[in-house]
Amino acid sequence: MDPLRQQFRDAMARLGAAANIITTAGPAGRAGFTASAVCSVTDNPATILVCVNRSSSSYPFVTANGVMCVNILADHHRPVSDSFSGFTGSSGEARFNAGQWTVLSTGAPVLEGAAASVDCVIEDIVEKGTHSVLFGSVRAIALGQAESALIWWSRDYHVIGQPLG
Repeated sequence: MDPLRQQFRDAMARLGAAANIITTAGPAGRAGFTASAVCSVTDNPATILVCVNRSSSSYPFVTANGVMCVNILADHHRPVSDSFSGFTGSSGEARFNAGQWTVLSTGAPVLEGAAASVDCVIEDIVEKGTHSVLFGSVRAIALGQAESALIWWSRDYHVIGQPLG
């Protein structure tokens, strides 16, 4: 591997980020993946972005369906995250056995008990290198309990925060 590429990967491993499960459903079927490259873009209009590798098995589903839900994980969701990241060997529809699911506005699966779930219609896709950046226009939000957060840092999960109150 190119030394700069490896240094970049090592540097990004030191950039902690929330663990999220991105889900989709529609004519192409249900699919989902674990992602840490997620952030807000603006609150007017409410927009969020998600970076996804185009070689991901979920990529054709999310782009064909045109909807996604960003499920922000609480500390107890590690087994669900492991399932959607492929760490458990599960794939496709079997990944959804790891949690309880409902829907909001778009029909994309919403993880019950998530710290928050942000339901979106994909408004734009920008390709860069191996990845695409999906820009989601927010249609609905479900807020869960304020809990400790599941974070991906240094190529492993960590828990941060204390419950509010």
